[in-house]
Formats: sequence, C-alpha cells, structure tokens
Amino acid sequence: MNDNKTQDYISTVIENMPQAWLSLTTHRLDIYNEQLAKTQFLDQFDVLYNSHNATTEALSALPTAYDYIRLGHPLSCVLEWGIAKANKLNAAHIISFSSQTAPILAILRKNLLTNKKTQINYIGALPAAFDAAILQSVYGYHFSLKQVASAAAVTAFEGSNIFLAQQDEMGATDLHPNIDFYIHLYPQLGSIIIAHHNDSYISEIQHVRRRETIAMTPANSLTALKMLAKQAFAQPSSDSSASKASVLSSLKQITGTLAKPLVASSGLSIQYAIMMGLVHHALQAHPGKAIKFIVPPNCYGGTNDQARRVAACIANVAVVDLLVDGDNNMVQSIDTVLADIAQEDAIAYIIAEIPTNPRVEVPDLQQLKAVLSATRLTSTGSTAVDPVFILDQTFCPNYLFLGEGAILSTVRAISYASGSKFPSGGQCTAGYVVGNSHTDALMHKIELHLALADNEATALQYQILAKQLPSMNKRIADAYRNTREFVNFIHETLPTAKINFVSEALAAQGFTPSVFSLDLPTKGNSPDEKESYKRAMNHKLIDMMISQIPNESKYCVSYGQLHGCYWTIPATSTQGTTKEGDKDYIARVALSADMDLELHKKVFASFVAQL
Repeated sequence: MNDNKTQDYISTVIENMPQAWLSLTTHRLDIYNEQLAKTQFLDQFDVLYNSHNATTEALSALPTAYDYIRLGHPLSCVLEWGIAKANKLNAAHIISFSSQTAPILAILRKNLLTNKKTQINYIGALPAAFDAAILQSVYGYHFSLKQVASAAAVTAFEGSNIFLAQQDEMGATDLHPNIDFYIHLYPQLGSIIIAHHNDSYISEIQHVRRRETIAMTPANSLTALKMLAKQAFAQPSSDSSASKASVLSSLKQITGTLAKPLVASSGLSIQYAIMMGLVHHALQAHPGKAIKFIVPPNCYGGTNDQARRVAACIANVAVVDLLVDGDNNMVQSIDTVLADIAQEDAIAYIIAEIPTNPRVEVPDLQQLKAVLSATRLTSTGSTAVDPVFILDQTFCPNYLFLGEGAILSTVRAISYASGSKFPSGGQCTAGYVVGNSHTDALMHKIELHLALADNEATALQYQILAKQLPSMNKRIADAYRNTREFVNFIHETLPTAKINFVSEALAAQGFTPSVFSLDLPTKGNSPDEKESYKRAMNHKLIDMMISQIPNESKYCVSYGQLHGCYWTIPATSTQGTTKEGDKDYIARVALSADMDLELHKKVFASFVAQL
C-alpha cells in the first residue's frame, strides 16, 4: 500500500482497536440496524478516517458490522476497506474468506443459477481441497480450468473469468480487463476476492459467506491488516495436532460416541458439509431417487435458508416443512412426513433441534425412536430407505443421544452443535458433528465435503475449543441452575406470563438448557392491539435489563457464553430469513453460569411493577 495516510490510519486502528473486535463472536443488537448491516459500519468508519479519529472510544461506538462474525466483523471490514483503498474500489467489491475454496464455490453457484459459463485461470496448482469432479457431479457446477503463467496471460472469455493465485503480500493489484474476479490465496489466513466490475455478484458472494462458510477470522484478519500496513507480523501457526487431538477426545467423551468427530469453522459450515455429504451419499447409493430435507419452518433461520439454498441448486433435492412447535407434535409430524416420502420412494433427511428453538420443547424420545425405526413401504410395495435423523443439539450438547445404548443408537442419526455457544463459551464460531455406529459411510462423505469447502476449524479455533470443552458440562449445569431459579422467580412475580422451558421431569432426564422464551401478558381490544402491546413490552423489558445491568445483560443472540445474560427476539434475529407467519415475536433469554442473578430478579420485579 503506497497511500501513507491510509497505511498510517490502519496502523493506529490496530493499536487502538477495542479488544472486543478480536474476541466477540455475535453482534450486539442494540447497535445493529439490519437494513444497514452491510454499509453502516464502514460508512461511519469512513467518517472517522476523514477526521483522522482512531481513538478506542470512537472505534467502540461504531455500529455492529454485518450480523454475525461468520459473515463479517470489524476487522474483516477494515481489511476489505483497506484493500479497496489500495485498489481505488468500493469496499463492497472486496470480500474475505477463511476458506480458500468457498469463494470459488460462491461464483460457481451464482453462475449455475444464471446459466453462465465460468473459467478458472490459475497459477501453479489449484488449492489442495479443490475437487473438480465432485463439484461437477454433486454440486452441478459447470466450469473449465486453465493454467496460466500470469494475470496478463488471461484471455477474454464469454462468461466469468476467475484468476486464482497464491499471494505473499496484501495491497494493490494490477486489474486486467479480461479478469472478472481475482481470488488471492493466503496460506494460514484464507482468501480474498476482488470483484472489480461485478456488482450483481456482491450480495450473492456475501450470502455464501453467511450461510456456508465464514469470513476471514478476527485473528487472521488482524494479521492481514498488519501485512497491509507493512507492520511486522507473525504468521499464525498451522499446527493444530495437539489441540485437535484434545478436542476430538473431549467430543467423544461428551457425546459418548466412538467414531471420529468432525470440527468446522462454524455451525453452519458443519451443517453445509452434512447436507452436501448426505446428498453425495444418496446420489451414489440411491441413484435416481429424490432427496428430501425435512426442516421445521420456524427453526433457526440459517438452517432454513441453507436447506433451501442447497435445494435451489440440485434438481432432485427439495425441502419439506416439519411442524414441531406449539400445537404440533414433532413425532407425529415426522411420522406423517416420512409416510409420504416413503410412498415416493425418496430419501429422507430430517433436520431438527432438540430442545426446539425458541419454544424449548422436547419430544417423547421413545416415540421418536419408534417412528425413526419403523419400516415403511413405497407405492410399489418395496421397502423404503430408512431416514437419517440430523440433530441440532446446540441447546443441550451434554445430552447423550447417540452413544452405545443411548436413545438414538439404533437408527441412523448424527448430531451437530454450534461451537460459538457452550463448546467455546462464545470465544470462537467452530462447530462439530458426531455420528453413531450406523453412520460411518455418511460421516466419510461429510468429512469429504468439509475438506472440499476448506471449512475445517482453524488452528486457533481448535486451541480455544481444547481449552473450553473440558469445562463445558459443568458450565451447562451451573447455567441451568441459574435459569431454573430465574424461571421460578418469573412464575411467582408474573404468573400470567407464558414461559417456554423444560419441565423438572425433563431436566431430571438430562435436558438442562439455559435458555427460555417468555411470552408476556398483553392487553388490547383487538388481536393487532394485543400483539403490538406485547411486542412493545418485550422491548421495554429488554431495554430495562441492558440499561440497568450494562456489564452483564446484553441485547444479543448469544447462548452458552462464559458470563452474563443475553436477550433477543427470535423474529428479529435468529429467524431473520424465516417466513413471516412462522416467526416468534417473544423474548428469548439465555443465562450463563457467571452472572448476578439477584440483580436480574430485582430489575424484572421493577418491570412488573410498571405493568
């Protein structure tokens, strides 16, 4: 970078940046405007740059960047802004990834949906994880490969021309008219796309980063910023062998499983590997059969959106709604859906959360096992392929579902969890998956697609998990005790409120989440008035908590953190891409093991006194 002003400013930002920029994994909703999520941070950062202001206080006051760390965060945004400055481009045209292959997949996906050709020009060798045959046969992507000596050697192409090369410097690039996308690969850090005249691709590429992978991590973005500012930096270690061995051992112990666990850069990264691995297995083991992903319509928005994104790209994959909450019984719904899918002689993959989110409900597990074990017939009288149960166990990762003798040990079942919750205590995004003894072939395919997307956890993520996993079950138990006490207090203080939480009987069975949802009592002369009043009370309660207990109570989507208490409204956060009619406009509360519970009770009592 030759721009001394920008270089000096980045150096000052690195020196003064808030510590949270390096350590937070989820956004603060109190300084987050979803409609402006992709612009507001850098718009206000530019104001600071133009006024030569890089104090810690000014940087701390900037609004949240994007919505989750996997889509983007302050350090990745500043990195992209700095590279844009060096290349005289709009910052939106610079997009960083932790993965080296995911940016290629992002362009291939867009071009698949628009029926546009892609040529990948590369120097030296393609990334080790790149598997052209699988990308063409499983993902359905169409592209040609061309080895070149330099960017200048790239010739005109009727379609998208990608130039792929490993880099050891960060900064300005000679932009050639024949190249649509530069993808710069940085060992141990990730990759960076420069899309210098492709406005229509920006949001699509960002959405791949949001749903199937993550942005360059904060620690690696900081290293890249030091490279950009010509500062001394230490290349992050790529040796994760010791911490990885510790993590895999802990996961086997925690889940009671024997097979090798898989660890990804985020919960959605592992979910994407699961979905694509299962699609691959079905295409090979059951050629010609339709593939159905059965997903609750009101589950976590990322799960819902990702399932539909996969289905949009592959002709014989479809999403089927599974009604699980409220008046709907998960087991009955699964039975009904599986019967229909069996008649079609299709392959059934069920994705479900236990407990459900946000209603915190647990189905009858014996009935669930019976429904998953049942033999079903196709319309021609042959035996249907047995389903695979894909369990999102984020809320209760300590419950033993899959190990020898456990409730789901005799059916094909796998379990995964978001690592930004209890596994890491909110210190990293890495997620994991484990399988029982009936899923070895499936886990092999999942591992293959995790590697193909270059989405395995980073060395630092493994290091964080190795530190936090051994204490996870104790933190879960302690957080549950706080949650049960707070729930009981709310019952006594505001008995007309509806609280969704596990019963004492379910807790005795081992379901000890530390999150509950709160449906406040309402009033009004019409359904609309009652709904508006309830939503206003949700916000009033949360505002009181975060303003009166600012060091602990946060307006945030987090769960399983090491400290404090977290409040959100699922309809406006975790259900962001869920259909409006399936959203939950209730308060979701998540407690940790380390918080001032008595102070939270006091503020809640004050809220009730004002009703």
